[in-house]
Amino acid sequence: MIDRPLSSIRVLDFGQYLAAPLVGMMLADMGAEVIRIDPPQGPAFDDPAFDMLSRGKKTLTLDLKSPEGRETAIELVKRADVVLENFRPGVMERLGLGPDTLRAVNDQLVYLSMPGFASTDAELADLPAWEAVIAAYTGQFTDMGLNRRLMGINPSFTPLALASAYGASFGAMAVLFALNARDRNGGDHIEVPLASALLEGLIYNCEQIEDYPERYKSPREVELDRRAAEGLPMNLEFDELSEFLDPFYRTYTCADGRGFYVVSGSVSTHPRRVLETLGLKELADELPDFSAYLDTKDWPAEWSMRNYPVGASDRERVSSAMKQAFLTRPSHEWEELFGTAKAPATAQRFTKEWLADPHALASGLVLRVEDARNGEMRQMGNVAWLAGDDGAAMKTGPATADLDALLAETPRASGATGQGGWLDGLKVLDLTNVIAGPTVGSTLARYGAEVTLVQPVEPSVDPWNTVVFGIHAQRGKESILLNLHSDEGQEVLGKLIAESDVITMNGTDEQRDKLGLSPDRLEAINPHLILVQLDAFGGPLRGPKSDHLGYDDLAQAATGVMVRFGGGMETPEEHAHFGTIDVLTGFCACAALGGALIRLRETGKGGVARASLAAAGNLIQAQFMYDYDGRAPFDEPSGRESLGWGPFYHCYEAADHWMFFAAPTEQQAALARVSELADLVEAPKDALHGQLAERFKAHPLSHWKSAFSNGSSTVVPLSSLHDTRDAALQLESKGGIDLSDATFRVIRHDQHPMGRWCDLVAPNAVRPTSGKITIPGPMPKYGAHTRSILTDLGYSDHHISTMLAAGTAGESWSEKFLPE
Repeated sequence: MIDRPLSSIRVLDFGQYLAAPLVGMMLADMGAEVIRIDPPQGPAFDDPAFDMLSRGKKTLTLDLKSPEGRETAIELVKRADVVLENFRPGVMERLGLGPDTLRAVNDQLVYLSMPGFASTDAELADLPAWEAVIAAYTGQFTDMGLNRRLMGINPSFTPLALASAYGASFGAMAVLFALNARDRNGGDHIEVPLASALLEGLIYNCEQIEDYPERYKSPREVELDRRAAEGLPMNLEFDELSEFLDPFYRTYTCADGRGFYVVSGSVSTHPRRVLETLGLKELADELPDFSAYLDTKDWPAEWSMRNYPVGASDRERVSSAMKQAFLTRPSHEWEELFGTAKAPATAQRFTKEWLADPHALASGLVLRVEDARNGEMRQMGNVAWLAGDDGAAMKTGPATADLDALLAETPRASGATGQGGWLDGLKVLDLTNVIAGPTVGSTLARYGAEVTLVQPVEPSVDPWNTVVFGIHAQRGKESILLNLHSDEGQEVLGKLIAESDVITMNGTDEQRDKLGLSPDRLEAINPHLILVQLDAFGGPLRGPKSDHLGYDDLAQAATGVMVRFGGGMETPEEHAHFGTIDVLTGFCACAALGGALIRLRETGKGGVARASLAAAGNLIQAQFMYDYDGRAPFDEPSGRESLGWGPFYHCYEAADHWMFFAAPTEQQAALARVSELADLVEAPKDALHGQLAERFKAHPLSHWKSAFSNGSSTVVPLSSLHDTRDAALQLESKGGIDLSDATFRVIRHDQHPMGRWCDLVAPNAVRPTSGKITIPGPMPKYGAHTRSILTDLGYSDHHISTMLAAGTAGESWSEKFLPE
């Protein structure tokens, strides 16, 4: 048997459908022994996707409603490390298997609950929390992106299981961090409400900054503001949107007719690389190029190639030249040329194509797994893994557990109990930028980690990414600016590394090694050091695109998200929300770190913990990220007009408000309980949607909420992310911020050092009993701690001043916190 990072961990997986089984899969993918507990009638989610989620697990059938089944479960818990469940609050308690009961027989048990809404939320706790119910109530289906707002399309449905994906990544990291802290805290009961996780994942779509400068608004946002101010309708056609798309942030058509997506704004060198790769060097030489950190009043031109977006005076000229250039080659040739040039871009693909893509298969982002029911399946690969773990790319289908052998083992010993941050004292050196990488450090800070952020003296990324997004992603850190291309800058970096437990960086293996962070060098400095590395197209193995650069939207394009969301290859759209995959990748990297910390504790070995944007792109599509001979068509809802998945899982308009109706299991039985709808029980399925739409319009939302208040069916309003934010707002200056009662919590940081208030989602997706969650401090101005950090490293004031004068170190990128 291969010794895996989590080989010593046993998990009892009571989960159904997606969220908890996804956590179980993530843990099994890192080597944990995961035992799936099935009811006598079999799993509720009888689908090939559930077969994929069950890979590497053992299965055991128990009737938990019987005394014998309950006693067997308790005996298994005595010999386990983790319990997973995602039932509605109170279900496990009624079975006699609640967290208090199970932790009483095993005080080292980590018990993870994953309800749809917080168990302490009196209004929402008992809602039947189907995936789309959580999405609708939180605001995922409303104002679905800038394109759809300009086209007046609202609401829109998407089948992407974002709540379960964000919830699973939070759940996996929380379990692993809690296990790592058992010698101090003992076991723990952790709750991860999926709606709370969803709002945290979509933070950048409800972040709000006082007096937000116009310079950071994209052309589409400017047009939205103009139409709203002038009272004009939002009625653009899809083809008309082209005028408002940035040349370095859009899809182009290649000679073979396939779309090719470019995301190359904001980083100082990327626009030039794109134009030169297209044979447009002369055009690049003509475009303005100056510091993005000047206030606009000091700009020598309307815009700069170092700053998103392109100015109106050049937008059409640059776009037209790029359109013509792309038509000269097929997409596969451009993909190779752009990858070699380190210019971020990719061809658009359908999910089915991605599952057969040579790079996806070679890299382990897609794996071939032999399954008892479906034969050889191509399945999504790991979303978190450790370098050197040979088992990461080797999967098997589920196998039957040996109950007698399990019960013959000695129960887990009792141990310490206490309270504190799971990562108290962990020193993290953060070398990341943009969103995904910085998300790792800011997430670790809530658990007690001490994070030091290192950035270059001369910024390479524009303030839209570093400051606007950094207001959330850089919270809880100290900041130093260093020139790592200088010998003395490398000397300082070496000292920081020597004092660190963890390093985080986002970049390819080539970029990592050029920074002097090769695994061999790091092991020589400190064999216990863990490097957390995330990139665009990396997997457990090397593939032809492993060193290609990329961003969130490129992972969406490569894995099939954009053509599904847009409705086809002719109309691809980035998924509605900023940072959809970026944030998730950061969370998955935290889960990978959790596995590395367990391995370090047991073996003394550090190493590299990995995640990637493409792997996270797989995760948000988990319920259909598989293929095999004879698979049903990839016919899940797609496109701008989609409002649901059949008549029993659909957005409808009530007399006064849009709502979501969810009766996926009860279906006609749910209609039969409602007098106004009972006669539709026998209606033909192809006519039922239209008939329901007419009936629902006859009464207000409150009527239908009451009518479907029993059973597993429900009606909820279609909220918006902004409405959810505003309803959950608390002022930082008043103190007493709630992280444990309400499902949603947003903090207005009205004492922020940038001099403007900002609204940020609170860190309340993970709610432990023993572990401690801390609200991270505000993002520092870049370079704010350069002097104090160098002093702590032993440099004198005179030496520090010399380093600052020489450009080896720096104290600021701009006069203002947020350039205006």
